[in-house]
Amino acid sequence: MSFLRNLLIAALVLIAVAGGTFYYWVNRPLAFATSPLDVTIRPHSSTRSVSEQLEAGGVPINRWLFEALARVLQQTTALKSGNYEFTTGLTPYDVLLKIARGDVNQSALTVVEGWTFARMRAEINNDPAVQHDSATMTDAQLLAELGASEGQAEGLFFPDTYLFNKGESDLAIYRRAYKEAKERLAQAWAARGPDLAFQTPYEALIMASLVEKETGVQADRALVSAVFSNRLKKGMPLQTDPSVIYGMGAAYEGRLHKHDLQIDTAYNTYLHPGLPPTPIALPGMASLIAAVNPATSTALYFVSRGDGHSEFSENLGEHNRAVDKYIRGKQ
Repeated sequence: MSFLRNLLIAALVLIAVAGGTFYYWVNRPLAFATSPLDVTIRPHSSTRSVSEQLEAGGVPINRWLFEALARVLQQTTALKSGNYEFTTGLTPYDVLLKIARGDVNQSALTVVEGWTFARMRAEINNDPAVQHDSATMTDAQLLAELGASEGQAEGLFFPDTYLFNKGESDLAIYRRAYKEAKERLAQAWAARGPDLAFQTPYEALIMASLVEKETGVQADRALVSAVFSNRLKKGMPLQTDPSVIYGMGAAYEGRLHKHDLQIDTAYNTYLHPGLPPTPIALPGMASLIAAVNPATSTALYFVSRGDGHSEFSENLGEHNRAVDKYIRGKQ
């Protein structure tokens, strides 16, 4: 009996020691060789695979104890893939819960209203946090990859700030921006005013891009839209410089000259009446709303005042006087 009792006592002592050691390990801060440390957990990883990836990534963790901790806390099926940032001072318990919560290391990419799609692609291609799966694709191939039905990419991606997991595919960002743009355009089109100068949501998108490039002042957007709408209804050319510049592409040298207005491209709205064939930029929501809800105005002209706002005129005489005042400096 004394032997069995001693054996039981020894076993209890061992269990207590093991439990104490385990508890100490669970709550002991880890010391990283470098901090912060980025580790990517692959999708569909088992608990053992997660622990191995942590060790391989530089997290000084005992993978056997880590697996035991995951089982004790019933987190073996809760561990999530993604890129994680770990810093010195975290305990094994903290590491486990961070992965179970999916507290991934996120980056942000801002697409600015008025950017062209080419500018958007360049920014994404230059972002080191993105996995560049589309870098070698043409615009047409990218649209096909997204399942888009449109033939031209310009204007089809909504300008916004997109959060993404570090190492996420750029295709995921394009997909979200494309979906957001379609939803925002649908919202604007559903709230459109009566008697518009165009017939389709895509034409509204083109109009919104013109408004976006002509003014960043909220109070002027609906008035700019009104000028363009009035001109379309009267059959007058839009004569908007941003569209001419867009059509010039790389030939534009930073300043529009008089002879540039004679360059015959599909986007030269001095030579060709009506809307240009595609949007010329990525419009934001305010410009979408303004495009389908132009102000009640009979203005046919506008010119920049030099302070961000524009001066609107109903006839050519008024417009020429405004040009003299604000452009030529004549009073």
